[in-house]
Amino acid sequence: MWISSSYRLNNQSRDFLIKSKVRILTKRIKKSRKAISPILATLLLVVIAVAAIVVTYAWVMTYMNNAGQRAGVMLYKMNVNFYNVSAVKRIDVDIGNSGSSDTTITTLYIGLSASNLVNQTIIPQSLKSGGMARLTIDYNWTAGTIYYFKVFEKGQQTIDWPEQAPTIT
Repeated sequence: MWISSSYRLNNQSRDFLIKSKVRILTKRIKKSRKAISPILATLLLVVIAVAAIVVTYAWVMTYMNNAGQRAGVMLYKMNVNFYNVSAVKRIDVDIGNSGSSDTTITTLYIGLSASNLVNQTIIPQSLKSGGMARLTIDYNWTAGTIYYFKVFEKGQQTIDWPEQAPTIT
């Protein structure tokens, strides 16, 4: 019996030594992590802040470039008037420019479908920023028919839309 209790004591002491060594090593590792943790946290915050700044800068620059290009010339349809003058059918097309740059209306297309447009002969019209230009075309239109319009300016920006001729002539 004495041998077995001695054996048990020897085993416990060996376990005790191993456990105490593990505790000492764990404490050392924990201490070394505590010393590195504030440095790593600061570096991580700096990296995240720089990444956020880069992403925000890229987004703002993209937005500003697109907004700047669009603000130059912004065409819109103001009015389309179908009418007769001495048995000649005409169409007045009023185009506005809400952009910040002046331009010139160079081409007007009219057709019965968006894919079948015919170039109309027009005199190029100057269109100032915030202004309006009227294009008058002799065109044999039919009451109640839907016509498709497409207008080009000198910078090749376009505006297109359908418009129905009035049913009463």
